[in-house]
Amino acid sequence: MPSEKIMVRNKYLDRIRPYYETDLIKVLVGPRRSGKSMILKTIKSEIDADDEHKIMINFEDMDYHSINDASKLNDFIREKIKDGRYYLFFDEIQHVKEFEMALASFKVKYDCSIFVTGSNSTLLSGELASLLVGRTKEFLIMPFSYSEAKEYMIFLGKELPNHFFKDYLRMGGYPQRFQYTDETAVREYLEELYESIIVTDVLKRRSSSEKEKLKHVASFVLSNSGSRFSAQNVVDYLNNTHNSDKYISLQTVYNYLERMEKAFLIKRTRKYNVSGKKIMDSFVKNYALDNGLSFINTNSMDLRDTFFLETLVYDELISRGYEVYVGETYKAEVDFVVIKNGKKCFVQIAYLMTNDETIEREFGAFSPIKSANPKYVLSLDELDMSRDGIVHYNIIDFLDGRADLYLT
Repeated sequence: MPSEKIMVRNKYLDRIRPYYETDLIKVLVGPRRSGKSMILKTIKSEIDADDEHKIMINFEDMDYHSINDASKLNDFIREKIKDGRYYLFFDEIQHVKEFEMALASFKVKYDCSIFVTGSNSTLLSGELASLLVGRTKEFLIMPFSYSEAKEYMIFLGKELPNHFFKDYLRMGGYPQRFQYTDETAVREYLEELYESIIVTDVLKRRSSSEKEKLKHVASFVLSNSGSRFSAQNVVDYLNNTHNSDKYISLQTVYNYLERMEKAFLIKRTRKYNVSGKKIMDSFVKNYALDNGLSFINTNSMDLRDTFFLETLVYDELISRGYEVYVGETYKAEVDFVVIKNGKKCFVQIAYLMTNDETIEREFGAFSPIKSANPKYVLSLDELDMSRDGIVHYNIIDFLDGRADLYLT
């Protein structure tokens, strides 16, 4: 049987490879269908060992449906392991009840390296997870970035259309959607994926009335990705829409937001006080982890409001391993404070700076910031407008890696 052809995502593999032989459990988390399984298969193929010493189980495969708790998983692995070093790959392991007990046991009993994937950000945060404290290394796997999407189109043998950037901006980077050429088919795929995430990863067998409420909240949040967020506004909007002040409560909205974040539908973003140089407790914005799920909840896109562009850049930064916050100055707001390894820079996102007023507004956002950390304005303008020590980049150049951020 010929081996499956898989695009190698070095962006993530370069981070994971140094851990192949370590004792830490390698945990790949991220949105459903973002490509975690393909990366797991790539890791399996790269490891220099015979097939008998590489054991892979996909717990969404019906062939392994009966392995649904730690005891059964332990029995299955015990029968497979003989002598020598083994490599264990468990895909979507959250389907196994008390899986942490099995993983902890394997680490003690066998000479093995363990890799797992899951579609929930709290995969290893439950009570049993204390068994694995200090024994795991987590990697966030995102849908394709813009450069990866282009690479994948070439990998599939397809030509890049002239409007590819706009297509990516609207429809996002979920890998499977690039196998469709018709926009209607792409939308149907994204709608089916969205429904699957809501039902499987967020609701988890709750009532139909709760499903309706959650979908209303999720649609509101995703369609407003990157804009200032107020949970009270969501409550007021939905209660007014349903002519009832008891349709939904503030606490319910907060609960739904937490579930959505755990399922990697969104990432809630905190405020960074620039003058105080500290991260605040409150969440001020929610970003979709892929623009495609925002688009199917809005049915439109206006580049001039910059929210799609802002979400796109936010997701790119997260996928590159940066911490990203909303910057607050005493005068206004800076789109992003970008931090990594104790270093930082400031980033402002714009559509097109077509007049002096727009240029002054975007570059002027940094005027209250007295620190010497690098400052960037990213827009779709092709002409370099850098001024006063503030660097201007074209967004597509940044996404393609022709321009990069420097942090100090």
